[in-house]
Amino acid sequence: MKRLALALLVLPLAFIFPSQPPAETQTRPRVVEPRGEEPRPGEEVVKVDVDLVVLDALVLQKKTARVMGGLKREDFALFEDGVPQQITHFSQNSLPLSVLLLIDRGGCLDPFGENVRHAARAAISRLKPSDEVAVMAYHDSVDLVQEFTRDRAAVSDALDRVPGHDEEADHCLNRAFYDAARYMINAGNPVGRRVIIVITGVTSNFDCDGPTGAEAKREVFESGSVVCGLIPRSPGQKMENGVMRTATVMGRLFKVSTLRVGDLAEETGGEVLDDKPENLDQAFDTLVEHLRTRYSMGFVSTNKKHDGTTRKLKLKVSPVVEKSQGKLAVKTRGSYVAPRS
Repeated sequence: MKRLALALLVLPLAFIFPSQPPAETQTRPRVVEPRGEEPRPGEEVVKVDVDLVVLDALVLQKKTARVMGGLKREDFALFEDGVPQQITHFSQNSLPLSVLLLIDRGGCLDPFGENVRHAARAAISRLKPSDEVAVMAYHDSVDLVQEFTRDRAAVSDALDRVPGHDEEADHCLNRAFYDAARYMINAGNPVGRRVIIVITGVTSNFDCDGPTGAEAKREVFESGSVVCGLIPRSPGQKMENGVMRTATVMGRLFKVSTLRVGDLAEETGGEVLDDKPENLDQAFDTLVEHLRTRYSMGFVSTNKKHDGTTRKLKLKVSPVVEKSQGKLAVKTRGSYVAPRS
């Protein structure tokens, strides 16, 4: 009730402070610099320039939610602003992952109990040796607990060093995603696939002091990261999350700046999964399977203008594949911002 009262008290601020400008819906292609490391055996080396647009895609059967693997480049059709594009880079589960675990430590309930900790540790152990993992924790502030490493023992140790839960602290999603994206840009493997996995019980919140939710979104898009959420579900979590979801929906009506994990996941081609804490290992398994079976592809736009405009992307699976496999759902980024000269 205390948090409900606080959330509702924020709403009148909409009449005092102007709204923030909307975030761009996606990112410009990222520039990839050499990392100074030799590729490991079996790692695919991709040389990227500023004009190459890179995207990940997860393909699922709509009826069964089964992952569709084994598709080829010619099974996809890609469009930018309605204009067909040629896919020049294509692979599945060959590029290494940069996985950043973003763990919520604020609010009424602790989402990172022993069951969730165990599930995270087990899921990380199933990543490829070439995949790297970092750990961050957030509430009112954001802490880097473990920098990117391929050392699974170091990651396991970091999960035990996550700061304690603070019931009086807030869920500052805007700060968390801004800092996570900035770290991903600066430290993530430049030729890998980038994923931010947030573990939280609260999936929407008003902006705290600092970067706005719109600015945090832009940084996430700029980093080229896919955002995924894992929610340990419980009656208390559903109540707290429901309170914040209702309050932020009302706040948006009055142009109060907010951030929602579901929006970030949808706009970056990710997903949000939930389950009881004791069953979250299954959700983690599903998420890791989906990450490992995503398709990576790239193209150079036929629109050569470096004008900084937002360009819509549409990725489709060919009718021939859908005829044999049934209706398919494609999760991928929906747009990007062109580079500016």
